[in-house]
Amino acid sequence: MNERLRSVLAQRGVSPESLAAACEVDPKTVGRWLSGRMPHPRHRFTAAQQLRVEEAFLWPATQPRTGRSATSGTELVGTYANRASVPREMWLSLLREAETQIDVLVFSGTFFAQSNPHIAKMLAERAGAGVRVRLCFGDPSGHAVAIRGREEGIGDTLAAKIRASLTYYRPLPAMSGCEVRLHDTTLYNSLFRYDDDLLLNPHVWGQPASANPLLHLQRVDASGWFDNYVQSFEAVWENSKPWTPDLEGTNAHGQD
Repeated sequence: MNERLRSVLAQRGVSPESLAAACEVDPKTVGRWLSGRMPHPRHRFTAAQQLRVEEAFLWPATQPRTGRSATSGTELVGTYANRASVPREMWLSLLREAETQIDVLVFSGTFFAQSNPHIAKMLAERAGAGVRVRLCFGDPSGHAVAIRGREEGIGDTLAAKIRASLTYYRPLPAMSGCEVRLHDTTLYNSLFRYDDDLLLNPHVWGQPASANPLLHLQRVDASGWFDNYVQSFEAVWENSKPWTPDLEGTNAHGQD
């Protein structure tokens, strides 16, 4: 079953019959797609356009993972005008389907939890299934957060947003397979890694990350963009400090 296609149809309020009409195919053909049949390339393209989602999200098996040289044409499988344009179902599906690793690098990442009130439970479940979960937030008392807050014109609000965001993750540090750390690093990108999928959110000076573009990368080999960004995560992670919930004030509230 193609659960991604089914869920996006439901989210967009598009019936299989409407999608069939847009793709100029019989409704039974869409039924076969929902059952797992791979559409013709031109139909995949049309369906993705109609549903306002990346083709690689609906049919990830069509994307090369190994054995080819990494170029922007193979690793870059999707672009979004801003982070809010990424379908919520995409965030959830990538999280649910991760089998080995989930890494998140942000300042506050408030949206990550507010768009999914069960985020801590889902991350704990993935950790219980053997997935390594690492979350790295900005240190609300650090210099980098203070500078970023001034650049965005929101002052101490960013630090408050980080503390609000951390409240969602209080159970995780005590769980096997989950780590939460705080960094004091200038971030040029927010990173969300799910195995060989990476959602990269570049930062533009003076603008919140939510207003900036997002790139969807899939790993091909060790010489491409994917691994370069992953190395930056590892560098920040190595220099970050473990978060101890009981020692961090987390009563502030904010929006992202």
